[in-house]
Order: sequence, then structure tokens, then C-alpha cells
Amino acid sequence: MKKTAVLFIVALAMPAAATSPPGPAQQVETITFETSSCVFGACPGYRVTVNSEGSGTFEGGRSGTVTGTHAFQLEPGRYRAFARHLAPLRPARGTVRYTGERCRSMDLDLPSAEVTWRSRRGTQSLFFEFGCDMDRNRAISSRLHRAPSLLPIEDYIRAAR
Repeated sequence: MKKTAVLFIVALAMPAAATSPPGPAQQVETITFETSSCVFGACPGYRVTVNSEGSGTFEGGRSGTVTGTHAFQLEPGRYRAFARHLAPLRPARGTVRYTGERCRSMDLDLPSAEVTWRSRRGTQSLFFEFGCDMDRNRAISSRLHRAPSLLPIEDYIRAAR
């Protein structure tokens, strides 16, 4: 009889647990990757936002990218690869900026990129001007240039190439 009562209580509790709101470990994470257009050139400017549930939006801007907002889906593995690729650039907290006053030398006709992470850890962002100390910051630049190729957005930005 005691076993039956315990099983009944457990059975009643199970549906409640299954329908409870997501806890902190289950929250959706998002990454926004935004590029600016070059001042004098044809660098594509766009914003792409992806989340850990597999949805994304591409917002096209100037210089030949597809314009407007376009929704897309991505496999969880692609999101994780994108997140892992950008993880070394993620600040522990707040915003890190590679711009004007922080740079010893600056090429002015290059685009910038901004990455913003939102998760249970809070919001962190990196702002990087590609002309900032180009030799010293080559690893950051390379990582940011490669990041969009990990997402299914090549058709949206191909027009700019």
C-alpha cells in the first residue's frame, strides 16, 4: 500500500515537472553578429541573430547585401559551432572595444564588427574595427571574418562579393 501511495504521488508530480517553465540552465542563448559597411568601399553591412533553439534572422543593409529581414533555421550543431568559434572573443563581462583610442594605428576604410552574446551569464559584447592595429589583432580579425561562413547566410551576403 505504501508503495502504491508513493508511486501515485510521483506520478502526479511528473506532469507538473514536465510543464514547468525552463530554468536557468534551459534558457535560450542568442548571438548577434553585425558588420558595418566600409566608408569608401563595398563592404557588406548586415546583422544576423541566431539562438540556441535553431532560429535566426538576417537583416541586410548597404553595399550589395540582400536587404530586408529574412528568417532562417539552423541545426543545433551549426549554432554550437558558431558559438564555439566566437567563444574566445567573448568578454568575461561587459563590453570590450577595439576602436580609435585603444589603437596605436588605424586604417580608416575598413568595416567593423560587433558581436553580442545574451545568456544566463548576462550580456557581453565585443566591438572591433578591422583597421585597429591590423598586425597585432590579426587573430581577432581572422576569427571574425570566418564566423559568418559557419551560418546558412551565404546566399544573403553573396551579392556583395
